[in-house]
Amino acid sequence: MRTKPSDCALLVIDVQDRLIDTIYQNKELVRNIKALIQTAQVLNLPILVTEQDKLGVTVDDLEKLLVNIPKVRKLTFSGYGNSDFVKNLERTVKKTVVVCGIEAHICVLQTTLDLLDRGYKVIIPLDAVSAYATGDKEMALNRMREAGVVVATVESLIYEWIERAGTDEFRKVLQIVKEKRGVPV
Repeated sequence: MRTKPSDCALLVIDVQDRLIDTIYQNKELVRNIKALIQTAQVLNLPILVTEQDKLGVTVDDLEKLLVNIPKVRKLTFSGYGNSDFVKNLERTVKKTVVVCGIEAHICVLQTTLDLLDRGYKVIIPLDAVSAYATGDKEMALNRMREAGVVVATVESLIYEWIERAGTDEFRKVLQIVKEKRGVPV
């Protein structure tokens, strides 16, 4: 059940500027997703990003980190409704997908269920998904758990990926975690 970074891809779903201000605990959400992206970059994990058509672009705090990563624009709620998303995911050759983003009960849920249907292991950091209403987020997390998703937190996943202290990766990630927590680095 341990998650190995060598088998993981990170998927960031629809964290866009026209939607973010309506999302519950949006500042914490962006801070947590930022930490996941930075850690994935330290560990050279593939990162996939979707944007829902007509909702603007990925929020600036994340976009700065994702400059060289192509964004898949979609009209469907599930990423699987877009052939570019499917091709990008298949190119990663990873069987575990860490999914974060918004909204938990719509695009995150539908993409996650499709990933499970196609044999992927899915991990949802509960503090890196959100929705307009907390009840929608809770319902989505419950439904995803029942479907077989592993639910974790951002920090538990980050430290599971790192495995041990004393490495160069650990020192880099420790700075990321401190920044996420608001601790002076």
